[in-house]
Amino acid sequence: MAQDTDGASRRGLLRAGGLTAAGLALGAAGAPGYPTPTPTDLGAVTEGRVTFPNWRGEADTPSGPTPNPLPPSERVGYAIIGLGRISVEEVLPAFGEAKQSKPVALVSGSPEKAREVARRYGIPESAVHSYEEMEKLRDNPEVKAVYIGLPNAMHREYTVRAAAIGKHVLCEKPMAATVEEAAEMVAACERARVKLMIAYRCQYEPYNREAIRIVRSGELGKLRSIQAVNTQSQGQVAQWRFNHRLAGGGALPDIGLYCLNATRYLTGEEPMDVFARSYSPPGDPRWSEIEESVSFMLRYPSGVIANCLTQYDAFNDKSMTLHFERGTVEMPDAFSYVGQRMYVSQRAGSMTARTERTIEHKNQFATEIDHFSECIRMDRQPHTPGEEGLQDQKLMAAIYRSAQEGRPIEMPRPPGPTRGPDPSQGG
Repeated sequence: MAQDTDGASRRGLLRAGGLTAAGLALGAAGAPGYPTPTPTDLGAVTEGRVTFPNWRGEADTPSGPTPNPLPPSERVGYAIIGLGRISVEEVLPAFGEAKQSKPVALVSGSPEKAREVARRYGIPESAVHSYEEMEKLRDNPEVKAVYIGLPNAMHREYTVRAAAIGKHVLCEKPMAATVEEAAEMVAACERARVKLMIAYRCQYEPYNREAIRIVRSGELGKLRSIQAVNTQSQGQVAQWRFNHRLAGGGALPDIGLYCLNATRYLTGEEPMDVFARSYSPPGDPRWSEIEESVSFMLRYPSGVIANCLTQYDAFNDKSMTLHFERGTVEMPDAFSYVGQRMYVSQRAGSMTARTERTIEHKNQFATEIDHFSECIRMDRQPHTPGEEGLQDQKLMAAIYRSAQEGRPIEMPRPPGPTRGPDPSQGG
């Protein structure tokens, strides 16, 4: 009797769940002998993409779209030029999270290092070249673009060489060591009809994208001022950043550029004038050729005042604060590789509420690389083309001039737009 009751209970449960013995036996689209998957669990293929309905309750944020990587044969192949820290520690690992891009060749002055990197990323020995042999990339059909991760003063030469062999160029920031070099890079890529993008990773990072959205939406009223800081403690060891010929400057082009560029992409404007002060502690050989600190202010047509500080001999701080008419946005790690956060303060009735906004993390390097790959595949203008880097070079030259002359420097408007369409956030 107890067995009959238990059997009836089990059958009732199966009917209540929409499952039958036949479904259990056949498994429908699932594995034979198991319950039939529900549409929520099974998903579907829509326009070549596997999709699933939202499974979360109303209290939780819906899950995002499923990853949609291109097949390896359709991804844009990159030659990595220069195997320094940025390439080995950040860019090459980021290809593991990229969906439209892949590393297919290396150019390096260190054969031993290049062989080891090639082995770990499955790059054939025939696709590993010295700097002198870079033009051999012309004959490799897998290489559609190059990533340039060299010291600043080398960007111009290798951009011009890459353009001459018909390869698109993704170049690290700062774009060059001088305004003239940056202009030559833009002209060379235009002549060769290849795309040039500057690797402003923060413009592709989700929290910085959200900050742009908040400014444009007006949800906190008008943006009134910006405070941006990028400082770090630069070691005593010999490195190219202390060499003016290679770096083109000190803290300003290396890390202060993030502050400068952020004020431009947040306001969507170009500064009317700049005013700056610089300082280098005397007696320290690190600052014999470059500046240690630069404080600079930019004034924008909308009335926004941006105050920026960059230093090479201070504890790490990569923060930004946006002051609005009706609120404040704090971003403690705005310019970091990882760990971005955002806090929004505004009135909540009779109180002031400070809330944290949590956004899904995305690898900034993978996102910017995939954006460039999409532009190559779809023949679109990159969001941060050479014109964006050229404008920053002009502004940095004005900042140095202001610091030297002790007065504000008025800035002419760029001859045209410096940015392309906003980047896609899909994946």
